[in-house]
Amino acid sequence: MISSHRPSRLVLASASPRRSAMLGDLGLRFEIHPAHIDESLLPDETPEAHAERLARAKAVTIAKEHPDALVLGVDTIVLIDGRVLGKPKDVPDAEAMLATIAGRTHTVCTAYAITAVDAGIGHVRLVKSRVTLRELSPERIAKYVATGEPMDKAGSYAIQGLGAAFVRAVEGSYTCVVGLPLCEFCEDVESLLGEDWLASITDAGGLRP
Repeated sequence: MISSHRPSRLVLASASPRRSAMLGDLGLRFEIHPAHIDESLLPDETPEAHAERLARAKAVTIAKEHPDALVLGVDTIVLIDGRVLGKPKDVPDAEAMLATIAGRTHTVCTAYAITAVDAGIGHVRLVKSRVTLRELSPERIAKYVATGEPMDKAGSYAIQGLGAAFVRAVEGSYTCVVGLPLCEFCEDVESLLGEDWLASITDAGGLRP
């Protein structure tokens, strides 16, 4: 159902330069107000529920401060063998993560929440993709980690950066792996706010929903 009280602007509750770049590539005008929350896994919480909870918490936290805006909160995790791989703590952690997923297929889960207090909107969606990496020698892993690129990435690689050279296959949404499933996000916003809302916050030459 389309809200009759449409938000006046878009706010990204994330400091991720990748998510900012993706929204910017669509020509969307938006503000950045990162949410700072505890991202610890709760007891007995599934990885999928964890990602959804964090995305919702980020969006709700910032939406309280900007009730007239549509706030986007996002969380991405990497799963393999039932383990959650987040951002590496240090160089050895990054190298260990890459050694674990090299030559294998893992799952990337990105949850996003779109919240607007004044419009009464609260929506969460989880998108999954499967990624297969080629085999990587310890020397190649160390050389890649030394570039610094893996250090703020879930799973310790960037599919949109140097890490693209390691990706053999992607099943599902590529932008989910980057950190924001753009097709699904646009689809949900259009459903909630109408097909013209994104156009109303789009610069000339950008996305025309």
